[in-house]
Amino acid sequence: MKISPLPSLKSLVAFESAARHLSFTAAGAELNVTQGAVSRQIRQLEVFLGKALFTRINPNIHLTPTGAQYYQTVKRSLEDVASATGDILQWQGGRQLTVATTYAMASLWLLPRIASFKKRYENLDIRILASDASQDFKYPEFDIGMFYVRSTPSNMKVTSLFEEEVFPVCSRGYLDNHMGIKKIDELSKSTLLYLDNLPSEWINWPEWFQRVGIKPCDPKARININNYPMLIQAAIGGQGIALAWRHLVDDHLNSGELVRPIDTVLKTKAQFCLLEPEENRHIKDNVALFRNWVLEELKQSPN
Repeated sequence: MKISPLPSLKSLVAFESAARHLSFTAAGAELNVTQGAVSRQIRQLEVFLGKALFTRINPNIHLTPTGAQYYQTVKRSLEDVASATGDILQWQGGRQLTVATTYAMASLWLLPRIASFKKRYENLDIRILASDASQDFKYPEFDIGMFYVRSTPSNMKVTSLFEEEVFPVCSRGYLDNHMGIKKIDELSKSTLLYLDNLPSEWINWPEWFQRVGIKPCDPKARININNYPMLIQAAIGGQGIALAWRHLVDDHLNSGELVRPIDTVLKTKAQFCLLEPEENRHIKDNVALFRNWVLEELKQSPN
């Protein structure tokens, strides 16, 4: 939907400067234009609005009540645009790296380890963009991405990290309280944790049961959660059984916060990968540092 009505950006910039200085001359000097050019922009804006923004009492100008109110909104809006623009420009230098990934990968794998990367490369600023929204890999806005994909984008350099392995997990306390869970077909006696708003590449309980050869059935109870890290926290808290992806939950399994009630594992050809846009040649050194660090971290994994 078109955003309207909107006056010209030039007139808004001229108005904000003139209102701040209460001077067309000072605004012209700030904007590197003549006083007459500022006056014309203000006049065009007033005609567009159908309201006077200034009272002109030579040699001074003053904001009208309408002008004073409009100035606050215009000033705030232009500052927001300037701030957002600055954030983007900030990440165009040579010592920055933007990493895009999902909330699950960021929360469960990347953030617990990122301190070691920063310790090694203290002067490199890293920006993590986490989102579970569908990624448009045709127009990437990152230097390197960490994603789970079933088919890799054609415009990316792909480094495979680990294959998909999906299995049930729960807390030790939950398992102790449900001693009847010993075989895969007994999972339906439990509370199963479902991920709402499931990304198209991910697997939920019905598909998992089907692909390991068990007819899907309704569980005794279910809890739906729309965020995977929260779902894993619910499993740690003894709320039920979740589907886990190996490597994402390795730390929780190693610490004993999570256990595997059964041994069944679904292995697929899908992979977690590093994706590098081919066009980002100017920062490939920073990308290589991050890529090599990730691969080293995986080699040090006890599993």
